[in-house]
Amino acid sequence: MSAEEVCAGKLVDRKSKFFAHLYKIENMDSDVEAVRKIHIKKYKKAAHHCYAVLLHDEEDQRNDGEVGSPGRVLLELLQEYKLDGYMIMVSRIFGGIKLGQGGVARAFRNSGRGVI
Repeated sequence: MSAEEVCAGKLVDRKSKFFAHLYKIENMDSDVEAVRKIHIKKYKKAAHHCYAVLLHDEEDQRNDGEVGSPGRVLLELLQEYKLDGYMIMVSRIFGGIKLGQGGVARAFRNSGRGVI
């Protein structure tokens, strides 16, 4: 794995916890899969592990069943800050209060921006 963690942070919004990590990556497929495995193991209680990747002319994002298109929101952050060769992964542990589509998108955007 050639992914290197640059920054990590935590955001709490209405009891839901969002664990965001920014990684420097070199390979789209192997690094993304390695980071996903780390997050699934590290955040076992998280129902969703959403991410976005921007590497050269390639981009990828995953919502992992979460509402509010968080993968797209995270990808927009990478594009806004021109972070080519980076990946943002956010794992959410549900706190029992539904945030709605807008609230989820806002929480993912804020947690992603926090690690940038």
